[in-house]
Amino acid sequence: MSFDAPLKAEKDFSETLDEQFPQIDTLATDDYRAAVEKLLLLEKQTRQASDLASSKRIMVKLADLLADKKDWDLIKENIIILSKKHAQLKESIRVLIQQVIKHLDEIEDLDTEIDIIETIRTVTENKIFVELERARVTKTLSDILLNQKHDLDKACEVLCDLQVETYGSMELEERIQFIEDQMHLSNLKGDYQFSDILSRKILVRTLESFADLKLRYYQLMIEINTHSDDYINVVKNNLAIYHIPKIEGDKKEALKYLKQATYFVILAPYTPLQNDLITRIKLDKNLNKLPLCKDIVKILTTHEIINWSEFEQKYGRELSKEVVYDQSTEDGKKHYSDLKKRTIEYNLRVISGFYSSIRLKRLCGLLQLDQPSVENVIIDLVNSAVLYAKINRPAGIVSFIKPKGENELLNEWSFNIDTLLEDIKTIEHLIGKEEMLHSAAA
Repeated sequence: MSFDAPLKAEKDFSETLDEQFPQIDTLATDDYRAAVEKLLLLEKQTRQASDLASSKRIMVKLADLLADKKDWDLIKENIIILSKKHAQLKESIRVLIQQVIKHLDEIEDLDTEIDIIETIRTVTENKIFVELERARVTKTLSDILLNQKHDLDKACEVLCDLQVETYGSMELEERIQFIEDQMHLSNLKGDYQFSDILSRKILVRTLESFADLKLRYYQLMIEINTHSDDYINVVKNNLAIYHIPKIEGDKKEALKYLKQATYFVILAPYTPLQNDLITRIKLDKNLNKLPLCKDIVKILTTHEIINWSEFEQKYGRELSKEVVYDQSTEDGKKHYSDLKKRTIEYNLRVISGFYSSIRLKRLCGLLQLDQPSVENVIIDLVNSAVLYAKINRPAGIVSFIKPKGENELLNEWSFNIDTLLEDIKTIEHLIGKEEMLHSAAA
């Protein structure tokens, strides 16, 4: 992209540079600072004449010469001075910065490299024509701070300060990569809320062309969802990875994500979406390769009461070996507790399907819980609109029959009246038919 295209060169210095560059190279072997002075004189002439092509050649030459001599202080000084020159050509500065960036790997001293990068960041701040270069050196600085300085907070602050979603000069793939890097650092820092905000800058449909970025995006989202115990989205993101062609072709990886989806779908509170997801997993042929998952899904989709003691005795040890239910971690303990809670809720839904009302004492026996715990479970399910229940404490009875509302009663009455009138018309017709037949026979 050229930002100086409208300018017309007053003079062409191409031949002058072709003549001067060999002399400058010879001079640089003995006194490179004198060579730099000659280059700066030529830069002034090309700048004043608006000769962009020649100016860019000088910038490249200047950066290469100083990098070859390892004079990083002079490079830093010239970046600052040249960027402030009157009537400076934007594209020339852009080329100078690009050329200096190419030599960053040659800097042996880490603090010197950071100093050069910070200089570039200062010079390019709030300048749209070098926003791409600023983003790239910022990423380099962030990597240095994270991997070599071990300063996660600073690395995260530096990188997340970039608003790359507004950079029109940056390719879509690179832009997504930057945002995912920001999410990754935020997750490492434990700032999952900010990471979730960053994730909204990526449109999922734009990931279809970038399989690796799509995979990484969903992995980052799983970290965010797992931290917030958003089980249903953990399931959705695991299944999204499971259906990526690259993962589907690797059976071991595919089964890993299917297993994760299974373990979290049984932790998710019951909703129509949760029911749909667990049904889809149950019908997946690859579930046959995961016997433990298959058995648990079958139990939680069969309308029979689950005896938690027997369930825990049969599957508890195997489940504890999985990362999700590892009892040595706080998350594992919570997930295992949530699994027990989901089985209790499942039992209550099954009971409500077979009983219109049941004695509270009997319900406590079926659920293997004391009365306060049973009441709390019923309240939670009623509040989440999963089922209707009414507890009559004095009588010790729980009713699952939902009384009909006024509108429902009126609609039912109206329907019954219409049905009655239709039946009367049919009877009247049949009586008339019989009378006609009787008259004809007489």
